[in-house]
Amino acid sequence: MSATVTVTTLSDFRALQERARERRAALKHVVSVCGGTGCRAAGSLAVYEAFQQAIAAAGLDDAVVRFTGCHGFCERGPAVLVGDQEYFYGRLKPEDVAEVVQRTLIEGEPVAALLYRDAASKQRIPLARDVPFYAKQQRLALRYNGLIDPCDIEDFIAVGGYEALAQALSGMTPEQVLQAVEASGLRGRGGGGFPTGRKWRSAAEQPEPIRYVICNGDEGDPGAFMDEGIMEGNPHGVLEGLMLGGYAIGARQGYIYVRYEYPLAMRHLQEAIDAAREYGFLGADILGSDFDFDIEIVRGGGAFVCGESSALLASIEGDAGEPRPKYIHMAEEGLWGKPTVLNNVETWVNVPEIIRNGPEWFKSIGTEGSAGTKVFSVVGKVKHTGLVEVPMGMTIRELIYDVCGGVAGDRPYKGVQTGGPSGGVIPEEHLDLSIDFDSLWEVGSMMGSGGLIVMDDRTCMVEVARYFTEFLSEESCGKCVPCREGLWQMLGLLTDITQGRGSMEQIALLEELAEVLADASLCALGSTAANPVMSTLRYFRDEYEEHINAGRCRAGVCKALTTFAIDPETCTGCHACVKVCPVDCISGQAKGKHEINTDVCVRCGLCRDTCRFEAINVV
Repeated sequence: MSATVTVTTLSDFRALQERARERRAALKHVVSVCGGTGCRAAGSLAVYEAFQQAIAAAGLDDAVVRFTGCHGFCERGPAVLVGDQEYFYGRLKPEDVAEVVQRTLIEGEPVAALLYRDAASKQRIPLARDVPFYAKQQRLALRYNGLIDPCDIEDFIAVGGYEALAQALSGMTPEQVLQAVEASGLRGRGGGGFPTGRKWRSAAEQPEPIRYVICNGDEGDPGAFMDEGIMEGNPHGVLEGLMLGGYAIGARQGYIYVRYEYPLAMRHLQEAIDAAREYGFLGADILGSDFDFDIEIVRGGGAFVCGESSALLASIEGDAGEPRPKYIHMAEEGLWGKPTVLNNVETWVNVPEIIRNGPEWFKSIGTEGSAGTKVFSVVGKVKHTGLVEVPMGMTIRELIYDVCGGVAGDRPYKGVQTGGPSGGVIPEEHLDLSIDFDSLWEVGSMMGSGGLIVMDDRTCMVEVARYFTEFLSEESCGKCVPCREGLWQMLGLLTDITQGRGSMEQIALLEELAEVLADASLCALGSTAANPVMSTLRYFRDEYEEHINAGRCRAGVCKALTTFAIDPETCTGCHACVKVCPVDCISGQAKGKHEINTDVCVRCGLCRDTCRFEAINVV
């Protein structure tokens, strides 16, 4: 959009804000189509274009179709919100659009057959706010996802965007902004939960006048896409947070480090930066103040280790992304030896809301030691996958069962991996654990950036540990011996156990290696790498021992330790297993008893997954 107003003063901003609000309020018919990466893959662009065509054909001049950021309910994509009431339609197809436009936009009624159907009540639920997935969420970091067009700066301004920046530059000193962040209790959302205000204070107090603020958008945990969703859906919110951070600590330059695999986030951020410059929110004397600030995007090369702070700095400086010894804190000597504040995407996007609403408001949400909300990407063996934002302090049970619908297929819950490869598995006995920084540490896991992988009874915990160890061994930069060699040795031991070559002595070796990694690794990748191994040994040691002593994987995952058999008392002879077997190793007539030829069976598990009668088990 070409700017008609260049914002050079606070009065210019107020005029632009009023115009943007009037433009938005004049729209009587609104359709918000999810344009996040997940929904795009599910066909949301075709749905978006179908709405544009249907609205034009209906002659609705006061209607608009927004291509928004991720709505969160990825499992129901393409997700669409229609009308002022925000009727929720999931898995919408282009051929459904004409009926939705006629019935919902024109006649004001939902199309019942296309509404979300709750599995528990069997009822159709029209409004998004009443859908269980959304009902218990409290959205701060995701507040504009699904609400605005992320590529329209005036749409952002109309709903409150850049208001916090205007408030700070017109009526607050840098010290007051810093004090507000300190008082809010905001802790970093990217890893260990370090107090954000304390980090900012350290940088602000340095005598060196050149300082930097950096946004870490290099989330690389398997199954994690929280920061991706925010950058795609609310890029201006990230910019505004960086601007406020720069103002608070006296920085004039900010960087956003975005992982290579996020092209849509990169594009939206660059468009936002270009628009912010054009409108006068970036550059010299912002809003008539003496505050100069600009932002540049740096594209990561796809290395997981570059999510580590010192490796990220090295990458921005043009060097290999390898960690450095942290004899001196980044707040004292960071990027190019200057005081630097590094926070992740979710941390930055919370800052404008703290300034707008006050630190006490933010602190009233969550728990005493973990204020605010947290965004999680919930994946794995769960009914409703997607992005979820809930108050700190919600229990694991509430998150998995009340928000995300429970374990897929109603199978028994076994555990949840939190914190990605650096975290640990939390078993059923801790289902009612409060989700906050301190509680997760106490049970051997961590918050991390917010990835949650739900596991059922058909998950092998030894294989989980092996998988994360393999991932980290491949992503290790190789600079320090404990991480480089320790992870490969640990991977070899876990591989032996999953392939039937394990011994009880190897468990002791795993524990010894874990101590070395924690104590001697150069960076957090190595020092936390053993967490999945140690947490599974802590809570599921019997599975390790069963693999070694009984040569059996109860979950049926480790092929060398798995034998499937059909229970003749339970088998109904439905023939479903025969149809899916890739090697034709199952014999039996329809409605008769079936058998598996174990000499031919490749132990793929398709037969067991297909059987509706639980007749195929591991023996």
